Amino acid sequence: MSARVVTISATYGAGGSAVGLAVAGRLGLRFVDRAIPELVAGEIGCTLEEALAHDGRAESGIGRILAGAARLPTVALGMDVYIPDHGFVPPEEFVEHTESVITRVADRGGAVLLGRAAAVVLAGREDALHVRLDGPRERRLARAITAAIDGPPRPDREVERMLEANDRARTAYVKHFYGVDPGDPRLYHLVIDATRFPASATVELIVAAARAV
Repeated sequence: MSARVVTISATYGAGGSAVGLAVAGRLGLRFVDRAIPELVAGEIGCTLEEALAHDGRAESGIGRILAGAARLPTVALGMDVYIPDHGFVPPEEFVEHTESVITRVADRGGAVLLGRAAAVVLAGREDALHVRLDGPRERRLARAITAAIDGPPRPDREVERMLEANDRARTAYVKHFYGVDPGDPRLYHLVIDATRFPASATVELIVAAARAV
């Protein structure tokens, strides 16, 4: 049978959003990326800005705090996060609701889910394929710079800082809340150097694997 759920964990510059969207189209599944913070915000009764600040892929909020704490092992990570004008909001509450949304989306028709430690949250599901997209830092940076050229202009150094900050934030998020390294290949059925192939080839590999499980 084909996988009804595909989780994609991707480092910055590995093309997770483009690949995930294409895989979803090929498999006839819903693609869920930024929709998760919106759903969490609706459930928890906060603004979308607050949800994004606690999102595992955010460049600010909990992502930035955990990224900084990861470089300072003496810092306690079990802290509340202050959202200006809204008081203290425990990040664990956002994570709990995010897990609930991920599970419900998987149960209700399946989906391609990008990020948010979905491979860990949905580990053990027989109908799921877990994929990791990565690649050497230099090639990921080159791809990210090319993508920035196609969009709003950004200096190369700014793109490099974004890569470093995002990689730290995503790793810190998964390590803190789940106690695992998102780069551990044992979490996934398929690990691809997405910088080595055209995006179309990466999509083909994932689709073939999803149809084979």
